[in-house]
Amino acid sequence: MKSFKIYNPDLKIKKPDFKKINAKIKNLLQKQATIVIILAIIFGFGAGLASSAYFYTLANKNQNAAQETTMLSEQNSGAEETIPKVVQDASPAVVSIVISKYVPILETSYYNPFGDNSPFDIRIPVIQQKGEKLQEVGGGSGFIVSSDGLIVTNKHVVSDAEAQYTVFTNDGKKYDAQVLARDPIQDMAIVKIQAANLPTLKLGNSDKLEIGQTVIAIGNALGEFRNTVSAGIVSGLSRTITASGGGQSEELNQLIQTDAAINPGNSGGPLLDTFGKVVGINTATVENAQSIGFAIPVNEIAKAINDVETKGKITYALLGVRYVLINDAVAQADKLSVNYGALISKGSSADEPAITPGSAAEKAGLKEGDIILEMDGVQINEQNPLSSLIFKHNPGDNVVLKVLRDNQQITVNATLGELK
Repeated sequence: MKSFKIYNPDLKIKKPDFKKINAKIKNLLQKQATIVIILAIIFGFGAGLASSAYFYTLANKNQNAAQETTMLSEQNSGAEETIPKVVQDASPAVVSIVISKYVPILETSYYNPFGDNSPFDIRIPVIQQKGEKLQEVGGGSGFIVSSDGLIVTNKHVVSDAEAQYTVFTNDGKKYDAQVLARDPIQDMAIVKIQAANLPTLKLGNSDKLEIGQTVIAIGNALGEFRNTVSAGIVSGLSRTITASGGGQSEELNQLIQTDAAINPGNSGGPLLDTFGKVVGINTATVENAQSIGFAIPVNEIAKAINDVETKGKITYALLGVRYVLINDAVAQADKLSVNYGALISKGSSADEPAITPGSAAEKAGLKEGDIILEMDGVQINEQNPLSSLIFKHNPGDNVVLKVLRDNQQITVNATLGELK
C-alpha cells in the first residue's frame, strides 16, 4: 500500500529559538534552585531548633538529675552531720542533777537475853542507829535556760523537800541547787544555781511539731552515763498518760510521744529538734514497751519560766468546773445533740461539785449540764481539751465561752481565777 504524508496548510512551523529556550530553562532552574535553597534553609533551621530543643531538654534533665542527686547527697550527709553538730552545741547546757539525803547509819549488834555471863551462848541481832550520813539516793537531768543559772527539770526529780540537790555541769563543775518552783499541774520544776556566763539552750515551738520529725534526747541515762544521746522521731502528739513512780502518780496531758530512747535518769533532759532548739522535756517512758517515751511540750515550759522570772512561782488559770470531754461515744451514751465540747457535771462524791463555789465559773453563771463548746473561738474537742485551753491563759484573763444550754447557744464572759 502506498503511504501518504498529510500536510495541513494552516499549520505554520517556526524555527526554534534555542537561545530563548535556554534562557527560560536557565531562569526556571534558577528559580527552582532558589526555592530549594529557601526550603533547605527553612527545614534546616527548624531541624536545628528541634534538635537544639531536644539536646537542651536532655541536657537540662541531666543537669536537674545531677542537681537532685547532689541535693539528696547533701541532705543525707547533712542529716548525718546535723545530729552530731546539735549534740556538740547542746551538750554544754545539759546538766546532771544528783539527789542526796541524810540517811541513818545502821549497825548490827548482838546480845544474850540471859546475860553476858550465862552458860547459854545465845546471840540475838539488834539493829541500832549510829548517827546519819549524807548519801546519794537518785539522779536526773536538766538543761540551762539562762546564763545566770536557771535550770529546767522534772518535778519528780526534785520532789523531795527534805533532799539536797547538786548540779554537775558538762565540764565537771559542781553547784548546790535551789528549787525555785514546782509546777502544780505538769511534771516540771525550775531550779537555780549560783553561776554566770553559762551556756544555754534556745526554746523552740512545740506547736509546729509534726509526726515523723527527727528529735534528739540528751540526758543522764540511768543516773550514771552523763549526756547520753538518743535519736528518733516524733511518733505521736497530744498524748495523755498516767505516770507513776516513787510512790507518786499523776495524769499528764498533751505530751509528745517519741521513739528516741528515754531511760531512767533521762528525766528532765531536753528533747531537741535538728535546729538544736528544745521542743520538749523528757519525762516518762513505758516500762513494758519498746521505743515509747514522752516529753512535755516546750511551750508549756516557756510559760513556767516566765512565771518564775516575773512572779517567783508557776501559776495556772482556773475556771472552776468539773467536766466530761464529749466525743462520739459520750454523745451517743448521754443522747447529746453535739459530739464535741465539755459537759459540766459533778463527781461521784459530795466534795466534787460541778461548779467550784466562788470560782470564775460560778461568777460567770455557768451551771451543771451546760456544754462549753468553744473558748475564744477555739472548738473544745479531744485535740483541744478545755483544760489545755485554760492553761494557756494567765489568772485574771477574760475569756469568751460559747455555751450550749437547753439546746440553745449562749455567750458567757468569764474572768479566770488562779489555781491554788
